[in-house]
Amino acid sequence: MKKLILSLAMLATVAGVSAQTQRRNIADLTEQDYISFFEDDGTEQVIGIPEGMKQSEIDDLLGQYYSETYLQEQECNSRNISGSFTEEDYIERLSRLPYIMEMPYNDLVRRLIDRYMRNPRSVAGLIGAANFYTPIFEEALEAYGVPLELKYLPVIESALNPKATSPVGAAGLWQFMPATGKQYGLEINSLVDERRDPIKSSYAAARMLRDLYNIFGDWSTVIASYNCGPGNVKKAMKRAGGTSDYWKIYPYLPKETRGYVPAFIAANYTMNYYCDHGVCPMRTKLPAHSDTVMVNKQIHFSQIAAKTGISIDELRTLNPSYRKDIVCGSKANPAILRLPDSAIGAFIDNFDDIAAYNRSAIFTRRSRVEIGQ
Repeated sequence: MKKLILSLAMLATVAGVSAQTQRRNIADLTEQDYISFFEDDGTEQVIGIPEGMKQSEIDDLLGQYYSETYLQEQECNSRNISGSFTEEDYIERLSRLPYIMEMPYNDLVRRLIDRYMRNPRSVAGLIGAANFYTPIFEEALEAYGVPLELKYLPVIESALNPKATSPVGAAGLWQFMPATGKQYGLEINSLVDERRDPIKSSYAAARMLRDLYNIFGDWSTVIASYNCGPGNVKKAMKRAGGTSDYWKIYPYLPKETRGYVPAFIAANYTMNYYCDHGVCPMRTKLPAHSDTVMVNKQIHFSQIAAKTGISIDELRTLNPSYRKDIVCGSKANPAILRLPDSAIGAFIDNFDDIAAYNRSAIFTRRSRVEIGQ
């Protein structure tokens, strides 16, 4: 289902390239792409980093208009931690989380936690964004009986950026590929991409996670299959003797997926214990109260902005699924528009004026033409 990106090392192995060339290819990768560690027997493992963990993705979140405007740094009483924590500290904290899913500790999990914590401003931004999106995720997961700890899956998928797009075309908070998004009822066309709609994509993701659990019966294996696809997981299970235990099929998974579950554990740790590492979360100022209206006519964000005073940037923030700032509603198929509560009354009362404003200049696509005229 997901954005399966083979590392250069794995591609080299598949192609039969020499070990020397393979090592050179690994060296060519940036730290954004992988993390390496040594197993107990001294074997070096190179594990792919999920897209949402890459600093470029987090920087993109922090650089977005909605983040610059609605996520603001604040002073707080978080402790300034100068010492280091023991392995037992991490194990004890992970074991305290009120979760159904296993959150085991190992050296790779520790490396990924450290990767987060050495960028405290990035973590502060993620916490601030999570304060807005988490209630949406929890409601969708609850509706399908999925463990609520999976609300942190979009942290490693998209760094909580609803406009995130992977190099292979996965999009939105939950990083759906186009075919899978359509399979789960998300509309995708030139004007609309519901993979970027926080609510609709969250319900689609929750349904998909439930379906995967019905196949595999193990939540860690479920999120591995969410990353690389059920087919790759089934191949790994077969090679591991038929077990669905993620940690037993781990050696047989694609390199990127081997790092996926440890990254998920690291994200859960980070989102729960950031205060212990001296991180002060950003303050969320996204509109606390908004609601939806049904629109039965095609209108442009610029028309709404001109007549209501809501900025186009705020409209884009509240409606990230509209790709061209066009709400493509009709009488036969009304479209949903999200607005601040304070603007809904004025929008409804003045809808005809909004729809008529500058219409001929904005909508120039012809519905009928005469040949040769």
